[in-house]
Amino acid sequence: MKKILLACLASITLTGGAFAAPLSFDFKDPKGVNAVQFHLDSLLEPIAGTASGVSGTVSFDPADPAATSGAIVIAADSLVVSNSTMTEHLHGGKWLDVATHPEITFELISLSNVATTENTTSATAQGKFTLKGVTKEISVPVKLTYLADALEKRTRPDNKGDLLVIRGEFTIARADYGIQPGQNEDKVNPEIKLTVAIVGSAPKA
Repeated sequence: MKKILLACLASITLTGGAFAAPLSFDFKDPKGVNAVQFHLDSLLEPIAGTASGVSGTVSFDPADPAATSGAIVIAADSLVVSNSTMTEHLHGGKWLDVATHPEITFELISLSNVATTENTTSATAQGKFTLKGVTKEISVPVKLTYLADALEKRTRPDNKGDLLVIRGEFTIARADYGIQPGQNEDKVNPEIKLTVAIVGSAPKA
C-alpha cells in the first residue's frame, strides 16, 4: 500500500510539473500573417499602415500567466503606408531612420491586474518600448489567449503544438521618440495609435 501511495504521489508531481512548465512561443510567423497596425489620424491626411516584420519570443505558463516574460520585435523597415513616397519618407533619417535604428521593440517587465477566464488572460503589461533609439517604460492593456493543441489547425495536421494570441492597443507621442516633434501636425498626427493582434507558436516534439 505504501508503495502504491508513493507511486501515485510521484505521478501527480510529475504531471503537475509538466503542466506548470512555461512554454516558449515564437512570434516569427511562418505564414507571414502577423502584423501590427498603426494610425495617425491627422486633420488633413489620416494615415494608416502596417508593420509585418514581427518576431520575438514569449514565455507563457498556462498555470501562472502572471509570470509571462519575453519581447516582441518589429523590423522598422517593414512599416509601410499605401503611398510609396510617404513610405520612403517614413523610413528616412528625418522620421524613423531605419538604417540606423532597424528594430522597434517591446520588452515585457511585468504583468499586473491579471485576470484569467477560461483560456484568456486580461492584464496590464508594463514594459520597455524602444523606437528610433529611444526607450521609455509604458503600460499596455493586453489580452493573452492560450490555445492548446491548436497549431495543427492553423498550419497542417502533422504540426503539433500550442498557440498564444496577443492583442492590445496603445498610443504613443511621436515627440517622445524624436520623430519630427512639433512639425507637420496638420498632416501627421502628434500621436501614433498602435493595434497589436499577433500569434506565436510553441511546437511539440
